[in-house]
Amino acid sequence: MDSKNTNEWLFEITPKNNFFSLNFKEIWQYRDLLMLFVKRDIITVYKQTVLGPLWYLIQPLFTSITFTIIFNNVAGISTGVIPPFLFNLASITVWNYFTSCLTGTSDTFKSNASIFGKVYFPRIITPLSIVVSNLIKFGIQFGIFVAFYIFYYFQGAKLSLNASIFFFPMLIIFMGILGLGLGMLISSMVTKYRDLNNLVGFGIQLLMYLSAVMYPMELIKEKIPNVGWMVQYNPLAYVIETSRFMLLDIGNISIYGLVYTIVVTSIVFFIGLLVFNKTEKSFIDTV
Repeated sequence: MDSKNTNEWLFEITPKNNFFSLNFKEIWQYRDLLMLFVKRDIITVYKQTVLGPLWYLIQPLFTSITFTIIFNNVAGISTGVIPPFLFNLASITVWNYFTSCLTGTSDTFKSNASIFGKVYFPRIITPLSIVVSNLIKFGIQFGIFVAFYIFYYFQGAKLSLNASIFFFPMLIIFMGILGLGLGMLISSMVTKYRDLNNLVGFGIQLLMYLSAVMYPMELIKEKIPNVGWMVQYNPLAYVIETSRFMLLDIGNISIYGLVYTIVVTSIVFFIGLLVFNKTEKSFIDTV
């Protein structure tokens, strides 16, 4: 027997000395596992439900209808020449992708403790699979937005696209990275502080009101200037506002806001990655 061949290993697992490490080569080696998790996330979520995948469509449609009735019809918030329902559907579609990434990844260690304790694979595969699977759900919901866009266009609504639409995929990628970074950070903290699980759902509801989802960003600064600064320093508000500009050609693109969003997203992601890598070494003792 050739002793050289018997001593060769396909993979060598070594402890991480650099907590900022993100080993793309190793992630690529486990790409089949990543796709398996993506398939699991998509199929199993609504497997035992009556309406199944239709929930992907029902949730944004009903939320948009509710927002239109409450904020546009009752509260009288104007959306200009854009039909209020389409305005809300555009915002909700983008916002849902962020919240799905955040809530899905914020429970990574707790919900996968039984797997993590038995076999090795890059732990970051799990939150990455959630971001990818939610990207597919986002594509389905975005298709609904496009269908209503075409419907309103032929109904005579003054809708138009601008050249910035080509940068829309980049905006969604940053949204996903921000949700991933925050999710990894919260997931690591949940291993010690379980109260954060309750805070996530509550916090997302509050964050939605501060992210200009159901109103133009300038409106809150004009009507309630004392609260306007909270929206102005919220990077999600710039993403929502920019997405409406790209999809509906309303509002403005703030270069300062986009640069600020990219900087904050990068900082949050690297802090999330640092804490996630550090926690994965010892979380099994506390979960």
